[in-house]
Amino acid sequence: MLADLKGQKVAVHFLDGTSVRDGVLEELDDRFVKYRTEYQVLYIPITSIRAVALETKERERPRVGFGQ
Repeated sequence: MLADLKGQKVAVHFLDGTSVRDGVLEELDDRFVKYRTEYQVLYIPITSIRAVALETKERERPRVGFGQ
């Protein structure tokens, strides 16, 4: 399944609750995933990944302020 996401911009969520965003899955095998962001290249063990999310549409931010 991860092979289908190769070359796409995804967010990776880890088992400890942290995540990385705005990166591209470049390579993957049965043990590691190579994930590149603007600032770093990560080699992530498959066993530490909880979920991989493909963002298909940008969220609309709610308006903040005081109305009349």
